[in-house]
Amino acid sequence: MTGSIVRSKTAQLVTELLGAREGREHLSQYGWVQGMPIIMATAKERLIDVMGLASVHGRAVLFAMAQENHRELNLMHVSIPNPVLAVVQASAPEATIESLFNLLSQEKMVEFRVEYWAHSSVAHRIPPYVPGISDEAGSYTEYLRF
Repeated sequence: MTGSIVRSKTAQLVTELLGAREGREHLSQYGWVQGMPIIMATAKERLIDVMGLASVHGRAVLFAMAQENHRELNLMHVSIPNPVLAVVQASAPEATIESLFNLLSQEKMVEFRVEYWAHSSVAHRIPPYVPGISDEAGSYTEYLRF
């Protein structure tokens, strides 16, 4: 594209998603709000490092990671560490952001903690946005029910 800057495939996919009203509506069903920080990561980045980026914001964030085929965007909502949650064991120092995404493929929500956090946090995966498909049963409140 003429006049575009070089950026990652993840950044391009996030821009496309946020550029579509339906994409923003989809994200808002899973806890996203206008102005929420979005941290883009690559699969092999250490979890402790990317959560350090989340800590800077002092609020809930979205993590975005393109799959290897670069066609699908993985999205995850992460809360701030919360003292009302049970303190879980810290993730292994070698854990990657990909390992958390993989865990969320099996669980709806995960409580986790990185070494330097005193409290646990909650992460949940955001299902992929598919243009033209409206699934009211996929709303945030329905997604969180067990």
